Amino acid sequence: MEKENNQVKEQKNNPLHGVKLVKILEDLVDHYGWEDLSYRININCFKKDPSIKSSLTFLRKTPWAREKVEKLYLRFIDSNYT
Repeated sequence: MEKENNQVKEQKNNPLHGVKLVKILEDLVDHYGWEDLSYRININCFKKDPSIKSSLTFLRKTPWAREKVEKLYLRFIDSNYT
């Protein structure tokens, strides 16, 4: 039970908690479009024949790229709520 409480406390301050990667990617593509997104995050899955499905596959397998996408999303939601 204590472990569960610690996990809840850790996630309480995580703005990405409960937000699925597909939602993050869809929001970013809707806002920036694929071309601008590929300039902001220089990865091929955003440049060459981009799709949500192929990008999700790549991001789920590539932690450094996912981290970049999540950081951009945090800046995106911060700018929309301030």
